[in-house]
Amino acid sequence: MKRLIQTTVLAALMPGGVWAAEWKDLFNGKDFTGWTQRGGAAVYTVEDGCVVGTSVINTPNSFMCTDRDYADFVLEYDFKVDERLNSGVQFRSQEFEKVTEIKHGKQVIKVPAKRVHGYQCEIDPDPKRNRHWSAGVYEEAARGWLYPGLRGGEPEAFTLQGRKVFKSNDWNRVRIEAKGGSIKTFLNGEPRADLVDDRVASGFIGLQVHGIGNNKEIEGAQVRWKNIRIQELGGSQAHNTISAAEQQDGWKLLWDGKTSDGWRSAKSPDFPKAGWIIENGELTITETGGGESSAAGDIITVEKYADFELKAEFKITPGANSGIKFYVDPELNKGEGSSIGIEFQILDDKRHPDALLGKNGNRTIGSLYDLIPAPKDKIVHPPGEWNTAHVISKDSKVEYRLNGVTTVKFERGTDEWRKKVVDSKYKVWPGFGELKEGHILLQDHGNRVSFRNIKIREL
Repeated sequence: MKRLIQTTVLAALMPGGVWAAEWKDLFNGKDFTGWTQRGGAAVYTVEDGCVVGTSVINTPNSFMCTDRDYADFVLEYDFKVDERLNSGVQFRSQEFEKVTEIKHGKQVIKVPAKRVHGYQCEIDPDPKRNRHWSAGVYEEAARGWLYPGLRGGEPEAFTLQGRKVFKSNDWNRVRIEAKGGSIKTFLNGEPRADLVDDRVASGFIGLQVHGIGNNKEIEGAQVRWKNIRIQELGGSQAHNTISAAEQQDGWKLLWDGKTSDGWRSAKSPDFPKAGWIIENGELTITETGGGESSAAGDIITVEKYADFELKAEFKITPGANSGIKFYVDPELNKGEGSSIGIEFQILDDKRHPDALLGKNGNRTIGSLYDLIPAPKDKIVHPPGEWNTAHVISKDSKVEYRLNGVTTVKFERGTDEWRKKVVDSKYKVWPGFGELKEGHILLQDHGNRVSFRNIKIREL
């Protein structure tokens, strides 16, 4: 009874004894909505409300991954595994489009293109080696074992405990607590890993089926997961930060989460005195009735940017309209309306009439506004939940991603680009979208929209 009470309290409280947010199911028990398979070609199916991963020969490690990233959280799930099969659950994990070198201290880690890497809570009964390291923490495709390993944990003691706690041929319950650099894991209610590591601050969650090479003896071995749920740990301390890995990779905060430093009005050298609210680590434009830049007005970065990679999380309210613009020249439009620049459209497609205007949906969320539509099957989180905008602009080639998935690609300054401009509302602005550098803008469209975790990397 004592352990049951302790577990219940742990589930309700976040570190420090503060009540956490409500639990949310990560898996709907029916299909893989909100998930995308990465890496190898292991087979993932849904059976009786469970995710079932089946091993396939001659394919690398496979991962069924959430479509969005998570920073600080408590994650819980049940798993049942064929003990011949290694597996695990990725968290704060990433995948790069190209070969990338990660610097961590004196170590340089070379991550191949399209290789899932990051923290993994292991599923590792391993009866042949008698290791029993389930709920240990391994860094996939990077530094290897962290606990037991580089970040503590005595291997023999960890094995002895694992052997006692793990339920063979049965369901096991795992809990992961990730808050800042602190990572703790629990297996069937018992503490397992307890480490401090700040290499990665956020990333996706993934269910791994380990590659088995050409071992036909374990072809078809399965691992199952169910009851996958998450509690995000909110508050400004969980956001608007840069990890050591991001710093090494050239990222910096474009907004510090606390002040208006680095930003100003698009039509004045000062930050707006009203209308934009800085609270709880969020930068929010207030509701004023839907007018375009008619109240507080747009805000832009003080600095200009040329080639860059930009990430920003945004949360809309029902029926909201907004946008993130770049290559903005605030001198182009001194009259009414928003400043002129290329726009990553932010919109409630289901409720705002702009979704039906323009051409072929080119004013919907994730679109290059009024020029190129985002696909209809894009991944969008509903009003009240956070979405991630990602813009990569290099040598006039631009890519938009919404919640980790590409929505549009285009090249500025080409004949095709100019034809699209002539056929849009921007035809009145000579050379639209062809500036070599410009400001980045957050739009006031008269609806309440919040931003956080605004980061940039100059390329």
